[in-house]
Amino acid sequence: MLAGSGTGGVGRPAARAWIAFAAALAGASLLARFAVPTALDWQPTLAWSEPWRAWTAALVHYSALHVGANVVGAVLVAALGAVARVPTRSTLAWLAAWPLTQAGLALRPDLLHYGGLSGVLHAGAAIVALHLLLEDHGARRAIGAALAAGLFLKVLLEAPWGAPLRHPPGWDIATAPFAHASGAIAGFACALVAHALARRRGRSPPVSAPRAAP
Repeated sequence: MLAGSGTGGVGRPAARAWIAFAAALAGASLLARFAVPTALDWQPTLAWSEPWRAWTAALVHYSALHVGANVVGAVLVAALGAVARVPTRSTLAWLAAWPLTQAGLALRPDLLHYGGLSGVLHAGAAIVALHLLLEDHGARRAIGAALAAGLFLKVLLEAPWGAPLRHPPGWDIATAPFAHASGAIAGFACALVAHALARRRGRSPPVSAPRAAP
């Protein structure tokens, strides 16, 4: 059972929303295996004429190994958010980061095709890290700092400013490091906005009830 945290009483409904979104991404990725990848993937030349590709590209995978690895990644990010007891606004931030991750690929027009959930999973990990950093305390905040640092180091070591595609050993597809960087940045940005809006609402004075006329 998930107990409420010390930062707003986050409990089971919020955890269920996070897990449900991760499950939806994984399930849609499995269903997209029946589609022609080029009909759904990200292509910079079609970014304006077919903007819906900013959503569908994350669901496209080019091999069974590719989709299998990302489904496992979705399970891990779902578990990470549940253990961190993220609030519902974190799920909304992850939802917003989904298309923004692919939209960021417009900065790499040399990446002619992109498909895969890994960028959006990086966004989810970034959102969890920022939640622990900004809204928790003690050891949990330290875990958030370690997660954020690990994510930053991973993206840095992948050198997203380099070649658009890499061919890691053991994989039957190429990877796109810039998508991981784009996802992490989108996740951090959306989480910061969600956190700022929550703090602003928390500082707003309550609206007093109108008084009855004498």
